[in-house]
Amino acid sequence: MSDIPQPTPDAVTRHRTTIAGRTVAYTATAGTLRLGPEGGPPRADMFYVAFTADGVDDLGQRPITFAFNGGPGSSSVWLQLGALGPRRVDLPDTVAPPPPPYRLVDNAFGLLDRTDLVFIDPVATGFSRPVGEGKGDDYFNIDGDIEAVAEFVWRYLTTHHRWNSPKFLAGESYGTTRAVGLAHRLQERGIVLNGLVLLSLALDFQTFLFEVGNELPYVLFLPTYAAVAWYHERLDDRPDDLRAFLEEVRAFAVDEYAPALLRGARLGSERRKAVVAKLARYTGLDAGTIDRLDLRVEYLRFAKTLLERPGHTVGRLDARYTGPDLDRDHRQLQRDPSYDAPLGAFTALINDYLRRVLRYEKDAGYAVLSMDVNRAWSWADKARMGHPSVADDLRRTLVANPHLQVIVLNGIFDLATPFFAAEYTVDHLGLEPEQRANIELTYYEAGHMMYFHPPSLRAMRADLVRFYERACGAAG
Repeated sequence: MSDIPQPTPDAVTRHRTTIAGRTVAYTATAGTLRLGPEGGPPRADMFYVAFTADGVDDLGQRPITFAFNGGPGSSSVWLQLGALGPRRVDLPDTVAPPPPPYRLVDNAFGLLDRTDLVFIDPVATGFSRPVGEGKGDDYFNIDGDIEAVAEFVWRYLTTHHRWNSPKFLAGESYGTTRAVGLAHRLQERGIVLNGLVLLSLALDFQTFLFEVGNELPYVLFLPTYAAVAWYHERLDDRPDDLRAFLEEVRAFAVDEYAPALLRGARLGSERRKAVVAKLARYTGLDAGTIDRLDLRVEYLRFAKTLLERPGHTVGRLDARYTGPDLDRDHRQLQRDPSYDAPLGAFTALINDYLRRVLRYEKDAGYAVLSMDVNRAWSWADKARMGHPSVADDLRRTLVANPHLQVIVLNGIFDLATPFFAAEYTVDHLGLEPEQRANIELTYYEAGHMMYFHPPSLRAMRADLVRFYERACGAAG
């Protein structure tokens, strides 16, 4: 076993931060848990950063939240330094950031005053790596990924004596896929959760994968197209009330647009003209273009044509951002300005923060986002008719645990996981009314990472404080 690298010793440091005007003293632990069968060879070292409040007398009463991002192939840096952790990256919103150096500030809207936080980096992200007999392919699929994180949670609860604490999972984007599958896996093993925090929902991939014969995404993206066109003032008759406008678009999408798409080539010419006219009114796109596209506008086409500036695009993750793209036609999105803008600052600051502030020394670079993992990922184990889905895992978990509370946070300007798709997914879980009442949807005038927008981060904090109070109260 001498050829197996040993984990870097955990680094434990103590700090203070200010949250909601109050000083919170806490301990930060940056380290790894080694995964593998009992008595067998190790298979992976999973890196994590945990923040635990000091002065807690009864850990059984203190909530703990396991958090991760998505990708797949993303580390947890975004939720840690952008949304939930005690420190956050200070960046301007919707514009390219200045050059280095960048700055971390106290996160006045973090959650450490309400819950301990454990940010997990899945295998091959952050500092997590396969070891011994472990191979990347073991983890680059939905089931293998969920099993590894489930083992991590089990070992963490045991090592840190947190078995009786109120327990939460928080995931973003593909992290919501992981969180829901993980919740079901843990439930089956007797680990009952209090709550799920799901940012930018991605449970049923049929709702946002544009393919011939799959009409759902065209319908479910339409309200987001309308919101983006409204934001960039591309509508001829721009309403004052965005929320009321989106209700109107939702109704059209379901009552008129979806039936028109379902008729296919049998759609009559007069009805077709009426649908085209409304689509142009709601999206800001040219009616002739919509007609030539057979009423079906994919999100890349929308992103590249809305501004009517060749070579420019609105962001996919957050369509409030705009910027140049390498491709001047309308078929590809090669750069996403809403991803490019924060990437450098988050990469620099997580590497600096872990080493200089949290005292975790590691020669390897911290993998913020591994495209190798993303490209190697296999979706077959959760595919239904070709589309991965864990929606049934959420239904099963809610049926088994009637106290489980779920909050789904949506960015109105998110062109990756649109809010109407989240609504569709939740409304088609086949739940009884009392089970459906356990799911709350919230909305923010921002994108996929809604916490980049300071007013949305403030509102998100308020929504989550109420959510944790409700979820912990339900346990009592």
